[in-house]
Amino acid sequence: MTTNENVATLLFVDDEPGILSALRRLFRPHGYRILTAESGQEGLELLEGERVDLVISDMRMPEMDGATFLKAVRERWPGVMRVLLTGYADISSTVAAINQGEIYRYIAKPWDDNEIVTIVREALERQRLEAENRRLLTLTQQQNEELRVLNTSLEQKVSERTQDLRQTLTLLEQAHSDLKKNFLTSVQVFSGIIELRAGRTGSRLSGHGRRVAEMSRSLAKRLQVGDADIQNILLAGLLHDIGKLGLPDELLVQPFNSLTADGRTMVKKHPVIGQNILMAISRLSEAATLVRHHHECFDGSGYPDGLKGMSIPQGSRILAVANDYDALQMGTLAQRPLRPDEALAYIVDNRAKRYDPAVVDVFVALMTESGAARVLEMPERPAHAKAGAVLNRDLYHPDGYLLLAAGSTLTQEIINQLLRLENAEGRQLTLYIRQETA
Repeated sequence: MTTNENVATLLFVDDEPGILSALRRLFRPHGYRILTAESGQEGLELLEGERVDLVISDMRMPEMDGATFLKAVRERWPGVMRVLLTGYADISSTVAAINQGEIYRYIAKPWDDNEIVTIVREALERQRLEAENRRLLTLTQQQNEELRVLNTSLEQKVSERTQDLRQTLTLLEQAHSDLKKNFLTSVQVFSGIIELRAGRTGSRLSGHGRRVAEMSRSLAKRLQVGDADIQNILLAGLLHDIGKLGLPDELLVQPFNSLTADGRTMVKKHPVIGQNILMAISRLSEAATLVRHHHECFDGSGYPDGLKGMSIPQGSRILAVANDYDALQMGTLAQRPLRPDEALAYIVDNRAKRYDPAVVDVFVALMTESGAARVLEMPERPAHAKAGAVLNRDLYHPDGYLLLAAGSTLTQEIINQLLRLENAEGRQLTLYIRQETA
């Protein structure tokens, strides 16, 4: 008789025909192939001639009890999953069956139909996974041996290459070694290759991707972003410039603001190119979306899609701040490299224009705490302002007239008036609070 090898075969062993009938009725609708035996000896004889995936045996049976039967099954057919049916009075025998037969699970009688069906399904799935792991291990060992032989044959060819090619192969070998460690390490290698592409600007760009990634991760944590999203932000930070690999050298060595219109148009394509490169790797698909939008501006003036406000992915809004802060200090964004305090002032000045105000506020606090930059002012909403604070800038109404002059000290009454103004007109105000300097 021909059977479908993809259908699991179950063997039920019990000296009570009623129990066997009940098990058969319960499992047959699930598509399993069912075999039954009324004794342990009959079960062993069936196993001699049939392919069986899982055995369910009663504990109490004459001549050969369940523990003895399952021990014999383990010794002769170790790949068969073993489940024991037992009564509450059989606890000592159950312990013996667990120790001797190495059973997968034991089920107390009377059983719950849903529970026993679930246990069988999970046991078969575990059996399938173990078999697949063994297959993959064998395949991996085979492929490793093939790779060993191939590497041996390549040694002579490598020695005949030019010095530049030998250096490239050395880099690839190092990358291959790093790839074995974990996925994140491989992404860091790709980030390093991106920076090598910068050529003459490499010394200035060295570590740019890493710095952007680390700053973005710190920002995301402060903003209480979920762990999975933080990981995607980190990956996007490391790889955000991958789309620049195909740009001409002259576009990589000039600040963006000094490029011609045609040059800017070419540079503006790199986020989309970067997304297209990364989308080929399923693990990087979400990071690829963040890369596409990391040059969008909060006011909608960015590229490539002109997204605005909260329609920009949060990870991209975070990357925009970290990337520009670092780029400003490297001199790749403005006409000259800026000091940390100047770069931070630029970020604050463009709050709610280029950058998400919430991200900027957290970023300023982060930089202040770390001592990375001297902060002269902090942006605040009236709802968060405190009495006694001093304005560092003039406060203008959105229609253009002066509300408060720089140097004014806030009182609680002034704060309340500003809150009433916001509520009445439905427009937000931003106060720039003077920070104390040492």
